[in-house]
Amino acid sequence: MKKISIVLLLITATFMVKAQTKDESNVLTAVENMRLALISGERTALQNVAAEDLSYGHSSGKLQNKAEFVEAIANGSSDFVSIEYKNQTVKVTGKTALVRHELHAKTNDGGKPGEVHLGILLVWQKQGREWKLLGRQAFKLPEVKQ
Repeated sequence: MKKISIVLLLITATFMVKAQTKDESNVLTAVENMRLALISGERTALQNVAAEDLSYGHSSGKLQNKAEFVEAIANGSSDFVSIEYKNQTVKVTGKTALVRHELHAKTNDGGKPGEVHLGILLVWQKQGREWKLLGRQAFKLPEVKQ
């Protein structure tokens, strides 16, 4: 009886552990491709990650469509030297995925070195077999009181 109880406990624990789904894994791959495209500034990579109807929101309130987003990164006016994501979560519902994370980056916008620390909400849409960035909204993180 003791062995059966242990086996049932292990089976229950196994089902309680949330495994990453194939869609979640594919969304995270798309997020990483976006991170690499933002750093490289490669126009084709940026175009490939974004949906045609992209709405790209900055923490300042500025909004960009796909063409404006791609151009700002490709021409270097918005230049990411490095990007690190922290506290990332992903939630897939049908053909939509919500990704939240903190973005910590070193920048060189217009030749001026800087750093950004922002909260980000990404909205991804499955289009055919690919996940495309449909929406992005950045927001200022609350200040940590010491």
